Amino acid sequence: MKDDIDEARDWLGHEIDCSSCPHLELKAAERCRVQHACVNDRYARRIDRFFNWNPELANSCIGHSHFEVRAIAAKHASIFLLPPLLDDPEETVRWNAARRLPKRLVLRLRTDVHREVRIRIASVLDDAELMPMIADSDYYVRLVIARRIAPSLLGRMIDDSEPEVRRVVARRIPREWLLRMAGDPDAAVRLEIAQRMAPEQLSRFRYDPDWRLRYEVASRIGAGEIADLTEDSDGFVQDMARSRLTGRLERSGEIPR
Repeated sequence: MKDDIDEARDWLGHEIDCSSCPHLELKAAERCRVQHACVNDRYARRIDRFFNWNPELANSCIGHSHFEVRAIAAKHASIFLLPPLLDDPEETVRWNAARRLPKRLVLRLRTDVHREVRIRIASVLDDAELMPMIADSDYYVRLVIARRIAPSLLGRMIDDSEPEVRRVVARRIPREWLLRMAGDPDAAVRLEIAQRMAPEQLSRFRYDPDWRLRYEVASRIGAGEIADLTEDSDGFVQDMARSRLTGRLERSGEIPR
């Protein structure tokens, strides 16, 4: 079954001519098929299928003019032929080579000009190898690092310029560091901090400008400290505080059940 109904064309838009292909003998052996498994096709899926059927041909194709061929050949070629591909002008080729090479050879891609390469590199490195990347110019690179690096190494990311990065940091830092982020300018970050704090630490958020923080306080702070929250400007906070206060009074017998 054909992948598409279009005519077979190469990456330059020319119609594919099997008679001039250096791999013509593969056609007779049913190891390639126009519009299905063809190294000359413009579609990556068909190129990928070609190398799945003929992985032994990858070595001879890592210098191909079409970057999709180089990138897919890199998945199958001898690992000893891959280091030069780390300097390929196409980021997809660089990454496909990097994913198969020893880390000591790919560490220089931590400063690759393309964010996608740096993101992927960050996803496979270990703590010490990630440290030079925590100040990367791209927020998503830093986000990946914040998710992967050991919590004890997150101190340098507490003041990251991107709130989404700081939210991840807030979820993962050691609990003894939570107060260092309690004054974060972003309410979503403060909420992450408040949700991890012990009830006795929540008083600092009782007058927070964001109702979600005050609701967190009203729902978890000691029942003896919530009276003023029953008059909060937000209805949800009021309801939570009044409900907890009523429950406390009922348990103490101050009001009948």
